[in-house]
Amino acid sequence: MSLVTVNHVRFGHGVNILLEDVVLGVDEGQKIGLVGRNGCGKSTLLKIIAGRIQPDHGTVGLQRGIRIGYLEQEPKLDPTHTLRSAAAAAFGRLDEIQKELDEVFEGMATAQGAELDRLMARQTVLESEFDRLGGHATDHKVDAVLHGLGFVDAQFATPVTSLSGGQRARLGLAKLLLEQPDLLMLDEPTNHLDIDGRRWLEDFLADEFKGAVLVVSHDRWLLDRVVHEIVEIDQGVIHEYPGNYADFVNLRRERMELQARVHEKQQDRIRAETEFILKYKAGQRAKQARGRATRLERYKESELVERPMELDAMDIDLPRAPELGDRAIEAHGLGKSYGARTLFAGLDVLIKPGERIGIIGPNGCGKSTLVKILLGDLEADGGEIKRAPRLRSGWFRQTHDHLDGSLTVWQYLQQAVPARSNGQKLNEQEARNLAGAFLFSGEAQEKPLGALSGGERTRAVIAGLVAGANNILVLDEPTNHLDIPSAERLEQSLAPRSEHGGYDGALLLISHDRALLETTCDRLIAFDGEGHVEFFQGRYSEWEAKRAERAKEAEARRRADADRDRRKAVPATPPAPAAATPPTKPAAATTTQAPAKPPAPKGAHSKLSDDKLNAEIAKATDRMEALDAALADPTVYRDGDKVKSLHAERALLQGRLSELEDEWLRRAS
Repeated sequence: MSLVTVNHVRFGHGVNILLEDVVLGVDEGQKIGLVGRNGCGKSTLLKIIAGRIQPDHGTVGLQRGIRIGYLEQEPKLDPTHTLRSAAAAAFGRLDEIQKELDEVFEGMATAQGAELDRLMARQTVLESEFDRLGGHATDHKVDAVLHGLGFVDAQFATPVTSLSGGQRARLGLAKLLLEQPDLLMLDEPTNHLDIDGRRWLEDFLADEFKGAVLVVSHDRWLLDRVVHEIVEIDQGVIHEYPGNYADFVNLRRERMELQARVHEKQQDRIRAETEFILKYKAGQRAKQARGRATRLERYKESELVERPMELDAMDIDLPRAPELGDRAIEAHGLGKSYGARTLFAGLDVLIKPGERIGIIGPNGCGKSTLVKILLGDLEADGGEIKRAPRLRSGWFRQTHDHLDGSLTVWQYLQQAVPARSNGQKLNEQEARNLAGAFLFSGEAQEKPLGALSGGERTRAVIAGLVAGANNILVLDEPTNHLDIPSAERLEQSLAPRSEHGGYDGALLLISHDRALLETTCDRLIAFDGEGHVEFFQGRYSEWEAKRAERAKEAEARRRADADRDRRKAVPATPPAPAAATPPTKPAAATTTQAPAKPPAPKGAHSKLSDDKLNAEIAKATDRMEALDAALADPTVYRDGDKVKSLHAERALLQGRLSELEDEWLRRAS
């Protein structure tokens, strides 16, 4: 069944049309990736579906009662909340159910006959919805989502007002995921996530989230893992592709090649028509020539298609970097700490000419610090560094304050690229060719740097660095503001130098973009965020496989340890199962008030002896049966306070009994 139907939507600003006659449907459980160049209208389409803006033409139909979750760049958070309570506020519906249940139980104390039957039926409905929304596991869900998105327990009590912009964005995402809407619309959800956070998010969306997803993302690995369809916006028109991102790449290239062939045929027609017009613009056939000239202009305006820039290769004679010996940078015993926190210690690093090294790890673990030390921008606490005498580095940083905003794109590149060995600088055409290779059209090449978007400025700077005769290139999160075509062009430009250009120096790439790491790097420096650094020879996918194998081995060791402990003492008899119970009132939602006695933390029963564990299970089971017997007595419902007390005790006891039985099953497995 369709959740959303977009019917012939048009939206634009003056002559700039972002969306033209867009027709799109989103069905229940469908997961769609929305891609396209920066500024093409992806975010606009999400806002139109969410009702934040109205289209110039067309309509959006929504299924009755649909709950839409829309990730905003600046999430609205209650300033009185802490990080954890703001996330737990996602369970606001549970609070409403809890309040109504309280009223139902109070009414049961005095109701009789048909009214009592009605209240008991309403109790069943409310408890069913409470269970469906995960009312008994909200604590676990809140913690799991916050941990998955990179927060640690020590941050849970942090006031919302003290969070950074990136933390607020992650918190907004956490709250949205916990709300479990029917349709989840995400606009660049990985912007503030490290690799672990991205991996967790894609697993959550692919395996746990059962609703529909419409996601705008430049993370190609996430699109590959999560979506079943790609919708591309190109020049206001949408193109739909079945499958994930890998399927889309192949299908899109086929479409672009077809478009290129159509473009060539159109150019042949234009050349033939122009030749006729020039030949007969004077003389007896001048009237016919004028008519054909008019038709040709209409044809150019209405039917002419452009050749896709993505098919153009870099074919420029660029200056060469100075050759190095057998070592670009060699360091021994490097260490760096800030206060009591050690980023790394005793680190040996060797970078050879032409090596492609990816530097990965959690945010704030010391990746950029290491690079700054290696290149001499920062002093290490200890160790020594040797740099090749002819080392020439180009460094892409997150800020571009050093740029002259008055220069056009091609003028900037003409200045940024050094002269060749014969002293010649790039001429204007060569600078324009370089700009075109990085997807700047003829019109865009005339834009001053100060008027460029963040992604356009990134492309211009990277073009100058790649072509700048550097024998070591440092790229710090270069794809943060790049759309997918630009990221793919960056990958192509970093490929080893060939007859069509490329880069043959060493590369240090700090990035969370797994697709970029996989394509460009064959060696990794991996930080774990706890002061340990590992060197890995291989591609990122090989590192992922090794990481998964380590996790598997760790789990096998844990099981072996459990088996060894179980052989020492195995419980004689299994615990008696809890008696079947009538519908009961759930525990209060954790977003309003904590229970009087919190459940034991996970693993709290692991230190109990087998005899003690069995005794605790029997004791809890006996008390559960007593509570169920009391709650089955209709006369109990005449005392509303007693009903509340019994239900609250039962909910707490149920949680404790579940943990005890889980521990018993773990030992018995």
